[in-house]
Amino acid sequence: MTTATHCVENILEINNIEVVYNDIIQVLRGVSLHVARGGIFALLGTNGAGKTTTLRAVSGLLKPENGFIRQGRIFFNGKDLTNQLGTRMVNQGAVMVPEGRRVFKHLTVDENIRVGAITRKEGARQIREDLKLMYDHFPRLSKITNRLAGYCSGGEQQMIAIARALMAAPKMLMLDEPSLGLSPLLVKEIFENIKKINKEMQTTILVVEQNARMALHVSSYAFIMEAGKIVLEGPSVVLQNNPDVKEFYLGITRSGGRKSFKKVKSYKRRKRWM
Repeated sequence: MTTATHCVENILEINNIEVVYNDIIQVLRGVSLHVARGGIFALLGTNGAGKTTTLRAVSGLLKPENGFIRQGRIFFNGKDLTNQLGTRMVNQGAVMVPEGRRVFKHLTVDENIRVGAITRKEGARQIREDLKLMYDHFPRLSKITNRLAGYCSGGEQQMIAIARALMAAPKMLMLDEPSLGLSPLLVKEIFENIKKINKEMQTTILVVEQNARMALHVSSYAFIMEAGKIVLEGPSVVLQNNPDVKEFYLGITRSGGRKSFKKVKSYKRRKRWM
């Protein structure tokens, strides 16, 4: 096992990892980042930048996709958990909500949420108390507990997926594109819930998000990925005012206008980013 010096304030430390799929396709190229306990951290970037792969590496979900960490280490809560399986990571307290609101469509809302506690060893009383807490955080779900999840709206399914993950009592919750496909009103509600969960449940949160404006608004610190590498990082309030971030990720030009998505995609970043 590799020995290293760790900051006790960090719940997650990723040290120079390289991830490959099928032994030949390299997706991450020396990614290093840290997540401090109790904070909300954002991981931003365009499609294909490596954001989801980073979460899968932490969550132990690379193996089902024929992927593995070829180099570097991942330390979670002070333990070297590099290339561990997903069940071990959940037991250690690292829980991921995948992209796409993957609910069990033929189970009810209540059954879906209860499934999240399957790995826990606490008694039924504690599970019931945590279930009640989920409905306190997501009051909309308390009105549809017996509805089949497949008949719920996109926003409701996202709430179910987050509540189910929280029932595993995570030390760190990872969210992959929680705003994907949702209306602006629901996006706002989801991110308000994220802030509330962080504050009231003292759960560390790492969120992958293409809605850079919202992610920078709710997070305290952010990382930006390009082509499998971290190219920029810093306090979210600082990145919000960074001219490159404004133009490429927030769509705000130096003249004060907005670029079309096509123009933003084709924007040539400065060489210092590469």
